[in-house]
Amino acid sequence: MTTTADQSLWLSALPEHPRPPLTGKHTYDVAVVGGGITGLTTALLLKRRGLKVVVLEADRVASGVSGNNTAKVTALQSTVYSQIRRAHGLAAATDYATASQSAVAQVASLVELEGIDCDLRRAPAVTYAYTEAEVRDVDHELITARQVGLPVRASVDVDLPFEVHAAIRLDDQLTLHPVKYLLGLAAAIDGDGSAVREHSRVLDVSGTRLSTADGQVEANQIVIATHFPTLDRGLYFARMELTRAYCIAARVANPPRSLAISTGSPSWSIAAHGDKLILAGQSHATGQPAVEPFRRLEDFARRHWQVEEVTHRWSAQDPTSYDHLPMIGGYTPGSTTMFTATGYMKWGLTSGTFAASLLADLVTGKPNDLAERFSPHRFSLKSLPELVRKNAEVAAEFVGDRVLPADATSSENLPPGQAHVVRDGLGKMGVYRDDEGHLHAVSMRCTHLGCLVRFNAAERSWDCPCHGSRFDVDGEVLEGPATRPLPKREPR
Repeated sequence: MTTTADQSLWLSALPEHPRPPLTGKHTYDVAVVGGGITGLTTALLLKRRGLKVVVLEADRVASGVSGNNTAKVTALQSTVYSQIRRAHGLAAATDYATASQSAVAQVASLVELEGIDCDLRRAPAVTYAYTEAEVRDVDHELITARQVGLPVRASVDVDLPFEVHAAIRLDDQLTLHPVKYLLGLAAAIDGDGSAVREHSRVLDVSGTRLSTADGQVEANQIVIATHFPTLDRGLYFARMELTRAYCIAARVANPPRSLAISTGSPSWSIAAHGDKLILAGQSHATGQPAVEPFRRLEDFARRHWQVEEVTHRWSAQDPTSYDHLPMIGGYTPGSTTMFTATGYMKWGLTSGTFAASLLADLVTGKPNDLAERFSPHRFSLKSLPELVRKNAEVAAEFVGDRVLPADATSSENLPPGQAHVVRDGLGKMGVYRDDEGHLHAVSMRCTHLGCLVRFNAAERSWDCPCHGSRFDVDGEVLEGPATRPLPKREPR
């Protein structure tokens, strides 16, 4: 009997031995924090411009969201152009399309130039209507996509084993093995005065000096490329919404070649790698309950394909800015020494690539026509109500969980694999019993800004509903913006 792996299809490609951590004191032109798609692409582009660059990764290269995705590199992204047009107008949607198309071309170019063996494949991207109710959204996206210059066409001739009520197709997009691709970027960075360091979590940034547990870097400029920006200096947590989505890989008889995604809710995102179907969806706001997401994905797969076995399951977290455009630029207003990029709306392989191009220009002082469009410090009066709504919801979460009673006074009868809330003096603790019967207890007060975390049964983690921080059952940080673990408690 085959056991489903609780990790992405891609992570098994990581080499057994990590790159060495940062030790001692070093000086570089640029320090890049984060070894994902944005950080590695930025570092390579800067190295190509003659700079000495170091990449500092807290875990392993590609082990974060960049290694936990559906491997789509495409300029057609569900209904993103309709959303951007509503929020910012046609010119903004056109800029986003231009940047996305350039990112697809750049990934293909880097694969060829660096000779990266990453299973690169050209494929059509498809936005489709799974139900008749979704046809209107597809039609609107078709019109907008054409207006922004994408060579799309309407066609329901899609290689999916169910009725498609309407669809948009954009040919010559990309899919690849994301971990192999990022390992190739890392190999191209390492050497000639530049370096990639793993297990090198940045613990402090003071001016242009970065400190890890065992080393220190002095750099002229810093790029924070940690998906969700570390540090709280730019108040990014107050301007973004975080969602989790779930994914399975299943061995099927006839995997599709298209990179497809439906427009409705729930959304069904479909891709393939070799003989494996990749199916993603079941999104929800971080900290909100997930209702058997993996089972629902498997049920959908078995309903439409002849599934031999489900081989992998995984999840990822994605930030979306309040006004539905990525944030790329100076970490704080006017900064010329620290830069960042975030808010990719679940399309990180594409947006992270064009973010890297923009970041490389900003670091080297090269003019870029898209700098103002994607500046993290732009202000949109039209999107102000959305920002107010988001922060009002955070305030409600902050207050609401505090007045709810605890689940129990003791964990004596807590079943294995489950968690509950127990009163802890004036506060609350979260208690989880593992499959071996051992109890794990932590303070429920998020170390970011003090919201109370909630248990995510699908992933056995404590998730913050306010700004998306996540912790394991022993309180260790899984996702930011939190940087400190939850304090441990003595379970009752």
